[in-house]
Amino acid sequence: MRPRRRRLGRWACLVVLLLSVALCCTAPVSGAISAYLALQAGAGAEDGIAEGGSAADIPARMLTAYKRAVQLTGRHVPTCRGMRWPILAGIAKVESNHATGHTITASGDIRPRIYGVLLNGSGAGGNTTPVPDTDHGRWDGTASGERAVGPFQFLPSTWQNIGEDASGDQVADPHNADDAALGAALYLCGDGRDLTQRSQLKAAIYQYNHSTAYVANVLGWIDQYTGAANSPGLNGVSGTVRTVIEAALAQRGVPYSWGGGSTTGASYGICCSPSGKSGTHIKGFDCSGLTLYAFARAGIRLPRTAAAQAGVGRRIPASLGTGALKPGDLVFYAYAPGRDSTIYHVGLYLGSGQMINAARPGTVVRLDAVNAMSGYAGGARLL
Repeated sequence: MRPRRRRLGRWACLVVLLLSVALCCTAPVSGAISAYLALQAGAGAEDGIAEGGSAADIPARMLTAYKRAVQLTGRHVPTCRGMRWPILAGIAKVESNHATGHTITASGDIRPRIYGVLLNGSGAGGNTTPVPDTDHGRWDGTASGERAVGPFQFLPSTWQNIGEDASGDQVADPHNADDAALGAALYLCGDGRDLTQRSQLKAAIYQYNHSTAYVANVLGWIDQYTGAANSPGLNGVSGTVRTVIEAALAQRGVPYSWGGGSTTGASYGICCSPSGKSGTHIKGFDCSGLTLYAFARAGIRLPRTAAAQAGVGRRIPASLGTGALKPGDLVFYAYAPGRDSTIYHVGLYLGSGQMINAARPGTVVRLDAVNAMSGYAGGARLL
């Protein structure tokens, strides 16, 4: 639990922007690099950036661990309120990217083990204060000092105080997904926080890592996972609007492809995004390709780019807030809200603060909160 490095990733949606550079379909989203990933990938490596934001980017076994921990929390801290799996997912996203790249066995054991940097004051990972060994290397693999362990990056000394067995093997192991998730839940609950209160949730995250940047980053992921967790309700939605929404919803799980998507469905994209990601071998959608397809199902033809789509239908000014949006509206995001020429992303509003979204390379079509992207630039109503 220590301050993290922050990096900004950005793409946009096949929009000619600034120096006439075509960018593709995502927001500039910050992603913290865990100490483990920073150590393995290096400070400048793209592979260490935590990106994404829907349940689709969580390994199924890890998601099971988060949900199991929520069920068990009440046994240990009956006075804790509001523990939800998106809270645990937000922490684990930043700390280890959900142990992505590691094997997670049926019993929840994670191999190879996840270790943070050695906290010996060398400056690696931002650590300048030596932390003496407390576990004789039992959990962190070294007796020469301490390092954080497991998908939730606990120090062995912290784990000694909060570790509990959730997997049923009579061992509280921070390298086991079930045990680690329960330990994180108990640590965040404290003596009985009410995590439904935003202020107490922030305090719990700050206790986990004394960094305001870390708190903001984790809260962003929690909000995104919360949006993804809520099942879409289409009560009262009918006719053409329902046709468009259902067409987009049916594409959930389809990969993001730079330049992908047409009026007939997913397609192979083009090369290459500013980050070097190519869609030529990926059959899927980018942001405007998804909306193009969904509206085509209702017989409505849209322009190909997000910025051009903003010129169709009745514009909904950003000044009215997201509360002015209705199901079936297009939702836009811009580098300079108010200047439609800088729009870099479009989603399809579902209702209840959610949109159907093809976010960025490496993700899939998913549900996101409308505030998951930065630079809200209003919407457009075609239906």
